[in-house]
Amino acid sequence: MKPNLPPIFLISSLFISSFAPLIAIHPAIAQTNPSPSEELFYTFKGEKIRLRQRQDAIAVAFKQVTTRGTSSSSPLIFQLEQDLQKTGVRGGGSKPQVSSLGTNYAIVNIPRGVSVSTIQANIQQQPYVQGTLPVLTRENSQETIVLPQEIILRFAPEMSQRDRDRILAEHDLKLVRSLRYAKNFYLVRPNNSIGTRILGLSEKLGQIRGVSSATPNFIQSVPTSPVRLDSIFGRSRSANKQLKTSKSILPAEDYLGFQWHLDSTPLQQCLQQNASLEQLPDCLKSKSSRDQGKNVSQRTDLRVKEAWVRSPNKGKDVVVAVIDSLIQWNHPDLQANLHTITAADQCPGEKHGWDFSEPPPLNNPNPCAIGDNDTRANPLELTILKRRFQETFQLSDAEFLARYPRYAEAVRGYFPGISPRAAAAKLREYFRLEIGSEYHGTWVSGVIAAKPSTSQGLIGVAPNAKIVPVRVFGLNGSIFIESYLEALAYAAARGADVINLSLGAMMPNDSEQQLIQQILQEKPNLVIVASSGNSNYPQVGFPAGYDGVLSVGASNLQGNRAAYSNYGIGLDVIAPGGDIETPGWFGGIATTGGTWMEAYWQGLPAAQQRWGPVIDNRGRYWWVQGTSFSAPAVSGVVALMKGEDRKKTLNRDRILQILQSTASYQPLTLTPQEVEQYQMLKQRGLVQSAEDAQRFFFGRGLINAEAAVDAVVR
Repeated sequence: MKPNLPPIFLISSLFISSFAPLIAIHPAIAQTNPSPSEELFYTFKGEKIRLRQRQDAIAVAFKQVTTRGTSSSSPLIFQLEQDLQKTGVRGGGSKPQVSSLGTNYAIVNIPRGVSVSTIQANIQQQPYVQGTLPVLTRENSQETIVLPQEIILRFAPEMSQRDRDRILAEHDLKLVRSLRYAKNFYLVRPNNSIGTRILGLSEKLGQIRGVSSATPNFIQSVPTSPVRLDSIFGRSRSANKQLKTSKSILPAEDYLGFQWHLDSTPLQQCLQQNASLEQLPDCLKSKSSRDQGKNVSQRTDLRVKEAWVRSPNKGKDVVVAVIDSLIQWNHPDLQANLHTITAADQCPGEKHGWDFSEPPPLNNPNPCAIGDNDTRANPLELTILKRRFQETFQLSDAEFLARYPRYAEAVRGYFPGISPRAAAAKLREYFRLEIGSEYHGTWVSGVIAAKPSTSQGLIGVAPNAKIVPVRVFGLNGSIFIESYLEALAYAAARGADVINLSLGAMMPNDSEQQLIQQILQEKPNLVIVASSGNSNYPQVGFPAGYDGVLSVGASNLQGNRAAYSNYGIGLDVIAPGGDIETPGWFGGIATTGGTWMEAYWQGLPAAQQRWGPVIDNRGRYWWVQGTSFSAPAVSGVVALMKGEDRKKTLNRDRILQILQSTASYQPLTLTPQEVEQYQMLKQRGLVQSAEDAQRFFFGRGLINAEAAVDAVVR
């Protein structure tokens, strides 16, 4: 049992809409401000999670989206931005910026000094707009939490249909639908729109006998970039003298040596020889770099190469569900490892997973109308992403800064007097990272089960495992609680042996916790692995913090806890998650990316220098960092273990016990700052009396794939 975790929200690595055919989306309402006396909150584990309504942003719901099979030269977010910039601001001041929230929704950021009511009136005049919705955030934060007028109810199994109907009628609720794969979970909607009062109604419903949970169907925008904007801006301030990363493009070589999380020896040896980035390929191929352990004081990897010797199956016949963002499964190094769905209730076209990232159409009784059968980017999404990506290459410095004034203002706030050229360079890097991060699910999948299609490819921890891609994030990290719950239940229903959740920052809620416990109870052999979070906080986030979920923190090449990784309460183990600043980008985790597609590069000259933390010139392969990548590394190790358990005699508890008992503190180092932090938290009573500093920061230690697989084999 994990310690009782207080309700918190933590930004995880993603961590990361979809493709619904000309649908009428869920009804929206005009945004209304709560009265000054209205307290905004919802309850998790009996405690209030306080919220406030943002006055600098409005959520917009569109009437329809373009079908998957067609493209659009002017997506609705572009049209809205153009219409608002023509009419929304007088006098030449800053103009509203519009960002996507999936393909059905958008967020309009209100410039300072501009009337919210004026912008809102202009939005509602547009014929393609369904309406506006409140944008909330936690207290003392600026998150994006949109509040549709919907609630997810879970009725107790013993509740009769008559009692369910009575509760709905008494509270004037309409049953929208049951969640297809999640038993006893229902989506309901008030017959009368009530704005932020949906929170109070949800609380009231949760107190009714026979209602196990009631959760507002929040939409969130979860950051997906591996490096935050302030981190990019802050680099120039750092006095840390790191090994400099060259801007030149690497030659096409075997990239295995860069995958230090599999075996850190080659890269550590080359760094000890002070090899530059251009020299690394030759150094990594040299015979001396292959002498395992020679002149390397500590192995900081998972010992995966040794595990492969003990695991000839390398995860064969093991199914890993990746619940995440865009999974571009036609990547050359992923397409050979897709699981093929065979289920009695599968939908037409359902072959390789499912996309839950957009709401289903209204009043359609067909359960197969929920979602889409392809987790890759559709033409509309590519149109949206392509424009911003190409702008980073095509616009002049002045044009680029003028195009994104809010971001330009942030740069100038960090660096008073910064030159336009330097400011534009920082923004270009950030936006390229942001677009690359839309393929977070592709990154995660590569860490688990990539299989090189050529000598230039990358390899996953379990290269013979099969991936079930399950998409829950739309563009800009948008996610519905409704979609996430259904995706979890779907992955379990489709026979996953392992579910990887490289996500967090979603608002913890009773519905999520109850569904996870329901799934684990029904599937005693299923292992759920989740990232601990990227907030450098002394407690893991959710879903990693729930009982039965294996929570994974992150370490770096040097054998330290990665500076961003959550630790402390609820942490089980750690694994390499990377650090793309120490030493240089190649301290990150090398994996498969999504910007290699021709759509991004049409009309652009071939890249002659490095334009981000990419290994090749188009971003088929990226260096990334985060607990989002330590979690799939462990999911890969679990797949190796299950691949050797051919008779399926090991249940989840035994798998987790082996993983934790074979983990080790040997290659890990506590920094003086961590020792000081530990003493301070212990004095405040935030550390269990029997828990030493190593356990507090590293859980049971760094995963050892060789020892774990060996224990299964024996």
